[in-house]
Amino acid sequence: MSKMKMADGATILRRNRPGTKAKDFCRWPDEPFEEMDSTLAVQQYIQQLIRKDPTNIDLILRIPENHDEGVWKYEHLRQFCMELNGLAVRLQGECHPETCTQMTATEQWIFLCAAHKTPKECPAIDYTRHTLDGAACLLNSNKYFPSRVSIKESSVAKLGSVCRRVYRIFSHAYFHHRQIFDEFENETCLCKRFTLFVTKYNLMSKDNLIVPILEEENTPGESEA
Repeated sequence: MSKMKMADGATILRRNRPGTKAKDFCRWPDEPFEEMDSTLAVQQYIQQLIRKDPTNIDLILRIPENHDEGVWKYEHLRQFCMELNGLAVRLQGECHPETCTQMTATEQWIFLCAAHKTPKECPAIDYTRHTLDGAACLLNSNKYFPSRVSIKESSVAKLGSVCRRVYRIFSHAYFHHRQIFDEFENETCLCKRFTLFVTKYNLMSKDNLIVPILEEENTPGESEA
């Protein structure tokens, strides 16, 4: 379905005709953020910017004037996790439990999976699934995020740990499945956008940003969940 704006300002849904091509599903006119009146306005605005030009990362990450920063960070992280599912699907064809027995990045970083009662090693593809499932459960939690228009500081504080874990999917793909990473990154600029996002809002330590997407030098090491 796509949206149409009526003359009186009302918004209605328009069902796409059978046979509509994928590239035409979201082809409704761009709308200024201040005219978006839905509770999902921030998500809609972010997706609109990405659809228009995924390479214009500065614009995509630029928070609208007088907007709540916590909601802005939250909605971006939701979007990152949704898009990362696309990378996870591509990894399934090559990242097998028999060959990638641990969640690693280079030979020096080994990550423990927090989805278990006690954090432990997981095959990389299982770690990826567990991490994205865990992130989705937290970000959709009515306990921590009951509203899409106002978020408590205590809930915003949880975003950093989600960023740290989902970033490991990028790092494993970059160091162990480089062709898949490069093809996905060329289409989406997702790792670069994520790196600039967590840097801008201090959601991750620069020492943990080991994918040299911004041509920064980092020192490898070990990390736990």
